[in-house]
Amino acid sequence: MKKFILSLCALCLTLGIQAQNQKKALVAYFSATGTTETVAKQVAEAAKADLYVITPVKPYSSADLDWRNKQSRSSVEMENKKSRPAMKGNVKNMAQYDVVYIGFPIWWGVAPRIINTFIESNQLKGKTIIPFATSGGSTMPAATKDLRITYPSLTIKDGKLLNSPSKSDINALVK
Repeated sequence: MKKFILSLCALCLTLGIQAQNQKKALVAYFSATGTTETVAKQVAEAAKADLYVITPVKPYSSADLDWRNKQSRSSVEMENKKSRPAMKGNVKNMAQYDVVYIGFPIWWGVAPRIINTFIESNQLKGKTIIPFATSGGSTMPAATKDLRITYPSLTIKDGKLLNSPSKSDINALVK
């Protein structure tokens, strides 16, 4: 009986240590047209992560997203590096997460300003941040570099562009 109890205690201790080593992840994303949302759901599934939608207080209309119009809402926001569009709510209990994947469409070569709102509205210091994006023509390195310059105290890993990603593309991001 004594051996059984000792074995049971050892097993519980081992399982407890393994549970502590498993990092809890969150996938937070902003999607203006649904493209990034589709990818974010795939990332969340592969990472076994919780999902959080970064939702602007005022949704973006097609006219707001017209990058050819210098007066469109997105053009005006992106022209001003200090712009912080309002978003609905914040992540509840951010402290429980070790890894935060942040997804967004690339606008003007960088993350949309609402991503800055999200980062500045949530306590991300000490967490591993892994950006991912969708884009019709931009690449990820400039967007990642901009986030690192803007938030030098945060741990921001190299991001990945995930346009129509394969399962192996998604797995490469979450490994």
